[in-house]
Amino acid sequence: MRIVFASTRGAGHLTPLLPFVAAARAAGHDARIAGPAPLAAAAEGAGVPFWPVADPDADELEAVWSRVPSLPPAEQNAVVVGDLFARLHAAAALPRMRELCATWSPHVVVRDPNEYASAIAAELEGIAHARVGIGLAASEAQALGWAAGPVDALRGAAGLPGDPAAERLRASPWLTLFPAALEDPADAGQPDTRRFRDPAWELPAAELPDWWPDASGPLVYVTFGSVAGGMPMAGQVYRAALEAVGDLPARVLLTVGHGADLDAFAGAPPNVRVERWVPQQDVLRHAAAVVCHGGSGSTLGALAAGVPLVVLPLFADQPANAARVAAIGAGVAVPPDPAAIREGVRRVLADDGLRAGALRVSQALRGRPTVAAAIEQLEAAVARA
Repeated sequence: MRIVFASTRGAGHLTPLLPFVAAARAAGHDARIAGPAPLAAAAEGAGVPFWPVADPDADELEAVWSRVPSLPPAEQNAVVVGDLFARLHAAAALPRMRELCATWSPHVVVRDPNEYASAIAAELEGIAHARVGIGLAASEAQALGWAAGPVDALRGAAGLPGDPAAERLRASPWLTLFPAALEDPADAGQPDTRRFRDPAWELPAAELPDWWPDASGPLVYVTFGSVAGGMPMAGQVYRAALEAVGDLPARVLLTVGHGADLDAFAGAPPNVRVERWVPQQDVLRHAAAVVCHGGSGSTLGALAAGVPLVVLPLFADQPANAARVAAIGAGVAVPPDPAAIREGVRRVLADDGLRAGALRVSQALRGRPTVAAAIEQLEAAVARA
């Protein structure tokens, strides 16, 4: 089976697809990753060919991004999804996505839910497509509302029937690693929801280096993902986190990603080790608490390992993720200021109920089929078509 995995820019969009890419390769299928050029290195790391698509004009992007900081958070998200992902990025990517679907004839397209060009290209060629969840079902529903108009305009220009409410996108299978327990019970969910687990969550963990020869106590893992380190608010967030944990009786590992300046952390407290990147699974098996921004990778990784969270959301759907972590008793949500973070870490380390809440989610996840089952389901659907 030939499978296109399509993503827009950003590790937070491609990374959730990679367990499914690995499962497809393990099953002997022919996979390709399609997306903007900066994703090429990740595709190479995943061991699959890369199909580059165009980026929007830089001036057009700047015109949109320049509006974002002055908007309220909800409007920021609407502009990023509607104007950037669904309008500019989708329009720029569509010609190459159409070329890939027309010439390589994939059996199925599996897409980042904020990548819309591949869905249009697939429908034009009569190819089935599915989405991989990068957030909660309610967040996905909200994003579809913001994207519906721009995507419908692209559909019309391509000669497809109108879909002003994005019903065709909504009807596609929604493959997600998010546990049902984390979803809002008041939300209707996605129509064709299929939940899986990442087998990488269960791989043996390596021992960590002895980075704290003069410190003891529980390990607190602090990470703000792969994107925040290069963003304008990064310095303030990292300073707040370091001030919060510097006087705690704990060992602290802070990972800052490849966008941050390591020299800026030269004065980190003695109980804090700063690294660009450490395999998350190796850290989580030893951690007593995770401090993060509520991104999908860090949130799901911590819950899968049964580690309670201190979540200080920064942007996008992270406030929704933080609220649900707190609602199910698997952690706490705090603002990004030192006193609140410090109190959150102290509470998580002392409250056995929060650890029990995270462990309940971990046990529920272990009952889900692995992503290999998702590939089997797609293969069966193709065989029936």
